[in-house]
Amino acid sequence: MPDRPVSHPAPRPAVPEDAPRLLALAERAYAPWVEVIGAIPQPMTGDYDAFVAEHEVWVTGPDDPLSGSLVLIREPDHMLLWSIAVDPSAKGAGLGNFLLDFTLKRAEALGLPEVRLFTNVLMDTNRAWYARHGFHETGQKQIGDKHVVYMARTVGPDSERNPV
Repeated sequence: MPDRPVSHPAPRPAVPEDAPRLLALAERAYAPWVEVIGAIPQPMTGDYDAFVAEHEVWVTGPDDPLSGSLVLIREPDHMLLWSIAVDPSAKGAGLGNFLLDFTLKRAEALGLPEVRLFTNVLMDTNRAWYARHGFHETGQKQIGDKHVVYMARTVGPDSERNPV
């Protein structure tokens, strides 16, 4: 288990000027998965201008390049974690754990009982990471050239926090 830094700076809400940096971060973070899944992961082609304008997008690190990001979509009964991206240079420093915990706390603060996400079935290390954090698979579906796995986890005082 890698050592976790004592703390990370709080994420800040993304602003429109962050959109190109968000796409560049997603390209860096998700590029290793292209060969594994035989397709381009959705975050590599996301419309970050629209995400920043319409949803909650959070960033960490210097302005350029960003070290981490979250795209959160608030639904009436849950928070959808559409994307979590960590720059490869920051891998192993606990930033992903920090951002995922931030997502859970954000959903709880908004009174949402659950965080949901989707990932590719072939992204086995990501699926295992989410499982270690209390997420469970809720279904699978073939969507175009991608085999998607849906995962969810409850949040709030009765939910189990699974630090890694």
